[in-house]
Amino acid sequence: MLDVTRLGQAGLKGWREKVGDRAAPPIAQRTALTEEQVRALIGALFFALSVMYVAKTLAALSRELRSR
Repeated sequence: MLDVTRLGQAGLKGWREKVGDRAAPPIAQRTALTEEQVRALIGALFFALSVMYVAKTLAALSRELRSR
């Protein structure tokens, strides 16, 4: 079965992991979420931003190729 928390945390590598580790405790204290859930949300956010960046880059490349 798919564990959404582990899936979101998979997006935390390198400096993103450090951001998640620093941000998770204070956010978890102020919300009803656990630290693991906060890390998962941060990881999912970084993943979504990466996907958006790649999509925008591919769209720009496509426009450039069509204009030639």
